[in-house]
Amino acid sequence: MELEMGEILRKLGNLSTSDHTSVVSMNIFVALLCACIVIGHLLEESRWMNESITALVIGLCTGVVILLTTSGKSSHLLVFSEDLFFIYLLPPIIFNAGFQVKKKQFFRNFITIMMFGAIGTLISFTIVSFGAMHFFKQWNLGSLTTSDYLAIGSIFSATDSVCTLQVLNQDETPLLYSLVFGEGVVNDATSVVLFNAIQNFDPSHIDSTILLNFVGNFFYLFLASTLLGVASGLFSAYIIKKLYFGRHSTDREVALMILMAYLSYVLAELFYLSSILTVFFCGIVMSHYTWHNVTESSRVTTKHTFATMSFIAEIFIFVYVGMDALDIEKWKLVSDSPGKSVAISSTLLALILVGRAAFVFPLSFLSNLTKKTASEKIDFKQQITIWWAGLMRGAVSMALAYNKFATPSDGIILRQNAMVITSTISVVLFSTIVFGLLTKPLVKLLLPSKHFSSMTSEEPTSPKSFIVPLLNGQASEFENQHVLRPPSLQTFLRTPTHTVHYYWRKFDDAVMRPMFGGRGFAPFVPGSPTEPSLHQWH
Repeated sequence: MELEMGEILRKLGNLSTSDHTSVVSMNIFVALLCACIVIGHLLEESRWMNESITALVIGLCTGVVILLTTSGKSSHLLVFSEDLFFIYLLPPIIFNAGFQVKKKQFFRNFITIMMFGAIGTLISFTIVSFGAMHFFKQWNLGSLTTSDYLAIGSIFSATDSVCTLQVLNQDETPLLYSLVFGEGVVNDATSVVLFNAIQNFDPSHIDSTILLNFVGNFFYLFLASTLLGVASGLFSAYIIKKLYFGRHSTDREVALMILMAYLSYVLAELFYLSSILTVFFCGIVMSHYTWHNVTESSRVTTKHTFATMSFIAEIFIFVYVGMDALDIEKWKLVSDSPGKSVAISSTLLALILVGRAAFVFPLSFLSNLTKKTASEKIDFKQQITIWWAGLMRGAVSMALAYNKFATPSDGIILRQNAMVITSTISVVLFSTIVFGLLTKPLVKLLLPSKHFSSMTSEEPTSPKSFIVPLLNGQASEFENQHVLRPPSLQTFLRTPTHTVHYYWRKFDDAVMRPMFGGRGFAPFVPGSPTEPSLHQWH
């Protein structure tokens, strides 16, 4: 009996020690997130740094400190987990991007975004896969199979849409932001679909039927994922419009919007669809319908809540990646051949550069052929910016690399797998820090502020843009603004009025808004007058 009690107490002691270690780790990690926010705020006006790079550098420095204090045994507080990344951290970021995106700019360039995100990813995937196969076999990297090389192609075709949010400004460069970020969302979804397809793919048996089946499966996933996101957004709008008619609760409205958004993501995971696309389109639909069905206090709360959740998740990811980049176990396996490791990382970076250029410039040319006016076309300087801004690789690439190559074979991680993982880490760090640091200066060099104003002037002028400066006593700034004159009769005759957007607005006003609410719908709250909102004009 005494032996049993002693064993129980020993186990409880070990459990208590483990819990205490976890609590200490979480305390340090939360303190690091706070430091990232403070330092990022101080560096906000810097033309070089942004918060993602700041968080990555802080994560790296913390990893170095942990390595020194543990005598080289460990470098991280938390071990990188693709489940943590895909299930908890990525959804708020992608949803908020869809919720805040300028819908008119996004859908105006929808075909171009799809070309970049789907066709462009396939071109990049092909170049990286076959390039890696050609060079790696010459270096006797190990027993990598054709399936492994195809997986490498999908891993390094995934752009970092999270970092894109940091380096491009939606208000200054709306066209570039919509193209690069929209492409990033579709690109991430395409890369994940490609990666999952390769997992169950036998490259030794390829025929036309298998290829057609693969293409059909991709289009099914894209369409089904988009429809699920739209349906989830519409369902949330209908519930709030009908259920809360006459009696509104800010807490319940905000909670329902958050949970419905997350439900769309996990439903897509449940049905093996692209959860990234689903939650992105759910965000777009919620911003168009659901957000206008709630009271003014709920609108302000949801807007800031979604932005805050996204902001914390972004910082968490980059600190997490930076700290785990010094995973000592993986680096020990490749420490005997540093030259080969550098050569592999450099080759992958070169393939990424070539693979992106191979589709950005040709597809931009094809896209320009369909544009009627010069303002809608993507000029060469913009093409260079699009090419450069999409070169960053981030947590999606790391998550896929760990998923494929970090699983031990008979309890032992193979040397060639460790080489791929450390090369992925090197590419992620180099591309995020170097390409990320140079993106802002490159945008300012190629696209001066005068170009920004011409791009933003294409958006229809809202009443808020006129009213707010006057209310703030900034009449002098208002006087200097270029006020758009009413179009002439010649311009009116030359521009068709019956466009796709025109017919969509008619259908939206006649069918969708009466059923699902939306802009112009004013929720009634008993005992208080409905507050007029300037946000209704957006």
